[in-house]
Amino acid sequence: MKIISIKNNFGIPKYKQIISSIEKAIEEEKLIKGGKLPSINKVCAAFSLSRDTVLQAYEDLKKRGVIYAIPGKGYYVKSTETKIKQRIFLLFEELNIFKEDLYNSFLENIGKNVQVDIFFHHFNIQVFKKLIDDNNGNYTKYVIMPTNLADADIYIKTLPANEVYILDQTNSELKPYPAVYQNHKKDINDALLKGKHKLLNYKKMILIFPGYREPLGMKEGFENFCNDFSFGNEIITEFANRYIQAGDVFIIPNDRDLVSVIEKAKIQDLKLGRDFGIISYNETPLKKVVENGITTISTDFLAMGKIMAEMILGGKKKQIENKCSLILRNSL
Repeated sequence: MKIISIKNNFGIPKYKQIISSIEKAIEEEKLIKGGKLPSINKVCAAFSLSRDTVLQAYEDLKKRGVIYAIPGKGYYVKSTETKIKQRIFLLFEELNIFKEDLYNSFLENIGKNVQVDIFFHHFNIQVFKKLIDDNNGNYTKYVIMPTNLADADIYIKTLPANEVYILDQTNSELKPYPAVYQNHKKDINDALLKGKHKLLNYKKMILIFPGYREPLGMKEGFENFCNDFSFGNEIITEFANRYIQAGDVFIIPNDRDLVSVIEKAKIQDLKLGRDFGIISYNETPLKKVVENGITTISTDFLAMGKIMAEMILGGKKKQIENKCSLILRNSL
């Protein structure tokens, strides 16, 4: 067989020899884009190999985007780019300034010869399911942000178990998978504890928690802290045109609500950091300068992207809690 060469007692697994042979054939233009590969049965017969051995080689090339399969017809060359050794399916909920930092950090640290394709489910379980169904079997690794979508684990479990990584949020159903994640319940409790000496200057803590995209652990950690230290508190689903009372301090996960609270305070002629307080979620450069500085609770998204890339490249299978911190500024 001209395209595939197999040597016995060569010290290299035979499925890898098949892969190398096909890559070499493509590089030497013995196989061109759209060209058909020898059938699995033909390769098995020519070299006395098991079907699983040949299938493993073809599936590896398929996941890397080098070949594709037409059911009932066979395998064909999809791309002549053989240097790509990994193709990563990266599923985000949305792209905002925080996740952009995470994404760029991941790309910077994942190295060369790796293709990363990013998709977005926009907190929609049907979109989530379709993206996973459509891309199952086409990638070497799957990095998933399940957020708080109900039944996300059911669809994740359809993917090859050894190729799945969880990013940003996890839960008990996803414990078997390696992950780099935020512990929102612990993070908010620890951050508020660090800022407790400042919070004592206020009368009431108000968490703006719509509950649609926000992690439930955030709400639980807030309630635990307030109960432990007998802080007056309230949880609201939206700010709308709420009247700000002197002595209020707002915990604000969403930046749209942050803008609304600051605008309302200006209308009421209240001074931030003196008459009322704000703790925002997720650090951005703008929060360093807005209103002379907004206090934030934030994980390190750059570190999250780097750790995930290193985990994949190193073949590690761990669950790593990403660090979070309270950045104190003028708003508290």
